[in-house]
Amino acid sequence: FFDQFSSPSLMGIPLILIAMTFPALLLPSPNNRWVTDRLSTLQLWIINLITKQLMTPLNKKGHKWALILTSLMVFLLLINLLGLLPYTFTPTTQLSMNLALAFPLWLATLLTGLRNQPSISLGHLLPEGTPTLLIPALIMIETTSLLIRPLALGVRLTANLTAGHLLIQLISTATTTMMSTMPVVSLLTLLVLFLLTILEVAVAMIQAYVFVLLLSLYLQENI
Repeated sequence: FFDQFSSPSLMGIPLILIAMTFPALLLPSPNNRWVTDRLSTLQLWIINLITKQLMTPLNKKGHKWALILTSLMVFLLLINLLGLLPYTFTPTTQLSMNLALAFPLWLATLLTGLRNQPSISLGHLLPEGTPTLLIPALIMIETTSLLIRPLALGVRLTANLTAGHLLIQLISTATTTMMSTMPVVSLLTLLVLFLLTILEVAVAMIQAYVFVLLLSLYLQENI
């Protein structure tokens, strides 16, 4: 069951890079016309909606991050959705890749806050009005929660997608196994599989949104 999460290779060459670059081939290339066809119009509308949702909580200083956050959102969204197709590989089920995306962006938001407003950023470690006896323990707890953020980002995305793929694999295996012996039960499991697939499409979109939204909230704290 876990073989589906191992990176495929051809003649010793890992194909994960192809899986990561393939979503870019699905996006139509822009040209000098405002409106070309329905697909381009839909693409621009979705990107505009995503950018508006991510940039609403931020002030003008945070709008510099619009390109990278929107690009990351579209990238994760397409990879998660393409990974639900048969005979495909989902790079976002790899914890190493998710941490490679989460850690540098989280560190960039933290360094932005320490550079622009060091006293306010460090002030988040100690809430106002804390009793004197609790100050050392609270600083340690807040520092730990701050440092664990990138790990939580990567693990959340990995765990949700891995669990969904495993459930689909288990239920589809049960459906095909019982097709000849218990056709009625097999049809019921097929219905569950159909409903689970719809749920996983929603999870794929929601997890991509949550990943980027939390990054924008971390950025909001530091600007």
